[in-house]
Amino acid sequence: MSKFWNVMIVGPTIPSIYLDKRLENDKDYGMNMFKPNVTACMSWLSGKPKDSVVYVSFGSVASLGIEQMEEIALALKDRNGYFLWVVRETEKAKLPHNYIKETSHKGLVVTWCPQLEVLSHESVGCFLTHCGFNSTLEALSLGVPMLALPQWTDQCTNAKYIEDVWRIGIRARPDEKGIVRKETIIRCIMELLMEVGKKGEEIKKNSIKWKNLAKKAVDEGGKSDKNVDEFIAKLI
Repeated sequence: MSKFWNVMIVGPTIPSIYLDKRLENDKDYGMNMFKPNVTACMSWLSGKPKDSVVYVSFGSVASLGIEQMEEIALALKDRNGYFLWVVRETEKAKLPHNYIKETSHKGLVVTWCPQLEVLSHESVGCFLTHCGFNSTLEALSLGVPMLALPQWTDQCTNAKYIEDVWRIGIRARPDEKGIVRKETIIRCIMELLMEVGKKGEEIKKNSIKWKNLAKKAVDEGGKSDKNVDEFIAKLI
């Protein structure tokens, strides 16, 4: 590409209010795949301690099998901690019987949520994600450690970067049947929330480092900022 035009890197391309805060009204993308339950999510999170909540979402498209859904459900239920789980309306039938009621004292299950607001909330300690690129970029930019359960396409590559390149998360490994079991999910969450071992400390430190680098890139004088200015100058 550089033979034909000067290639310029810009981003992260998430609303300004979450990074450099130079555009006061730039608070969201201006669209949602589904209607988020903003009030319920943010009110619930506000009553939880810092870094205590596991946020779980598999995006707008990925669909888990019933067995994998059950393993995640049991992990969140059996673990001693809070969780916020986005389960799309089309996926709700895969939850164990009476699950939402039985876990209401520790968890909130919603059909959609304002993800940027959730990830930027201080009570969220880690993000159990399918590693879609939007979700990955948002969590990286907001300094949230990730538990990676990739499903398809670019998600495995993103998970590789999360664990081995950026070192801001852990990839939960499936068994011989391709299912990530309850015990594995619980162990990974405990590591990320620094409840066991020291791996979580390094991951949290790296997460903050990448958050700062993301802000620096888009802030005034940053690499992305300069590239946008140069691009506009060429146009005019």
